[in-house]
Amino acid sequence: VQLVESGGGLVQPGGSLKLSCAAFGTIFSDLMGWYRQAPGKQRELVATVWRNTTSNYADSVKGRFTIFRDNAKNTVDLQMRWLEPEDTAVYYCNAGISYAGGSYVAGPNWGQGTQVTVSS
Repeated sequence: VQLVESGGGLVQPGGSLKLSCAAFGTIFSDLMGWYRQAPGKQRELVATVWRNTTSNYADSVKGRFTIFRDNAKNTVDLQMRWLEPEDTAVYYCNAGISYAGGSYVAGPNWGQGTQVTVSS
């Protein structure tokens, strides 16, 4: 599976960005998601979306981020609004996420990452 992300950049606090992830080479995974990793911090789960479009979000982004997928196009996008400096990180698309016992486990397939910087 190849995952290709796009859409990162520099934005002022309160601004918006949309990240896109296109999947190539395999059947689109049932559970897809976006993770992020800030400098000096562990990679964290931001949002997930099932094939039926049911979604879940980290508390820190609820109400500000929206994840959506297009199963026909094999894409997963992350619309980010009201961005804060704390959202600054490299964002990664992930495929093949598993869910059990209330916890998500990252899948084996990652994109190359796209930098999001929120700064005035």
